[in-house]
Amino acid sequence: MKLISFRMGLVTLLAGGMVAACSSSAVAQDAAATFKAKCAMCHGADGKGGKMGTRDFASPEVKAETDAQLTDIITKGKGKMPAYSGKLNDADIKGLVTYVRSLAK
Repeated sequence: MKLISFRMGLVTLLAGGMVAACSSSAVAQDAAATFKAKCAMCHGADGKGGKMGTRDFASPEVKAETDAQLTDIITKGKGKMPAYSGKLNDADIKGLVTYVRSLAK
């Protein structure tokens, strides 16, 4: 009986891990699509910036900003960048912060 219970627990654990992995991948794809639709026109598809004074995401200045600061910039806007509060939900903004960090590598 303990072996059956162990196997069921293992199957549940593995299935949960697969769902989490698929969810993470889906979130990353959604963030990339959101970036392409809303951000790339000014920040560049690679995050190198340049247009309208946007900064390179790999620059020391951007890398030094905390996730909370990047979240605040996306939410409230900064300079010529519009605010995305009310246009993107919190999960989308969090995904964009993660995606921006990936472009900085």
